[in-house]
Amino acid sequence: MTWLNEFDDRLAALDAQTLRRRRREVVPEQGARLNVEGVSLLAFCSNDYLGLAQSPALREAVHAAVERYGVGSGASPMVSGHSVANGALERELAEAVGLPRALYFYAGYATNASIVPALVGEGDALFSDALNHACLIDGARLSKATVHRFRHADLAQLDAQLAASAARRKLVISDAVFSMDGDVAELAALHALCERHDALLLIDDAHGFGVLGPQGRGALAAVGLTGANLSPRILYMATLGKALGVAGAFVAGPERLVEWLLQKTRSYTYATAAPALLAEAVRAGLRCVLGEDGERRRHQLHARIAQLREGLARGVDPALDAAGWSLMPSDTAIQPLVIGDNEDALTVMASLREQGLWVPAIRPPTVPAGTARLRIALSAAHEAADVDALLRALRTAARTCAGASRELEEA
Repeated sequence: MTWLNEFDDRLAALDAQTLRRRRREVVPEQGARLNVEGVSLLAFCSNDYLGLAQSPALREAVHAAVERYGVGSGASPMVSGHSVANGALERELAEAVGLPRALYFYAGYATNASIVPALVGEGDALFSDALNHACLIDGARLSKATVHRFRHADLAQLDAQLAASAARRKLVISDAVFSMDGDVAELAALHALCERHDALLLIDDAHGFGVLGPQGRGALAAVGLTGANLSPRILYMATLGKALGVAGAFVAGPERLVEWLLQKTRSYTYATAAPALLAEAVRAGLRCVLGEDGERRRHQLHARIAQLREGLARGVDPALDAAGWSLMPSDTAIQPLVIGDNEDALTVMASLREQGLWVPAIRPPTVPAGTARLRIALSAAHEAADVDALLRALRTAARTCAGASRELEEA
């Protein structure tokens, strides 16, 4: 028997733990709705936080770019793939986040997985928040540096680890907004620790850029670590497929650090460059984010966050209280509702689906065992009526789950 037959058993084991994932084919509709395999659903699953993915301004930018540049870039940036549009985008991104220089990548995951090994290697020390995104974790593993994992947001433990390290080169990596919890890292305190221990700080602001800070300029700008207060030991990474509504990512920071990444990041050197049509779409999205339209969209988003949190507060509905679900503390677009058990989370997700809503259930290993949750993602595309519909559906799901539990107990 070939070992390849083991995959059937391994897939069956995923099924037994309710951990097998599946993809669904979707088509965007108006507002926050998606057509999911032929069914129109009100979606709370997208990272399109400002609702820009379907913006007419971005569509027009793409159409114009296709006429000028065509479709593909044809080569890596180091050969002939670095278009005029890509270069302009890099300059505009650097200016937007208040840092000297930016480097534009085709994908966020590949960015972090590759820039970390470009910064540290064997014999160096890397310090990683326990809840960092998988791309940072993979970058840490690929670097071959000695990895020190500190408890989520535990700056005292990080301080002790940095003090105990004899490594000459130290790198601290952290999400700015944590993708499954929605909380924001203490960036000023992280920077202070890096100053004290002569460490470099890499921040992943995938879920903050476009939403946090003045004019959506990001988590670093929100705590005043850009512009006149620029630090030589901070690298800032953010993605362009979330609040910006397109695709790709960028890294920004001091000139010498960005130049080093340009020279040594393998996913930049050896991959085909992002096509100019995407760069032009991002440029259009950036203009929206920094202008009056961006302010309007952020105001809409914050109103929906407040509406949801008020609707799920303790004491508002007895059924929700009795369900024992826990809405995690978050002021961001990511609003995690912890259910606990994997099967219970899938049951609630199915109940919402039956009521015409798509809210994803997130299970281990993405989140710790026993903390399966609904990851409610809010957007400026949501109207007040949409959040009201979600709250009604959650109350119905809570009553349904409570009834099912009583039937099991009586049986």
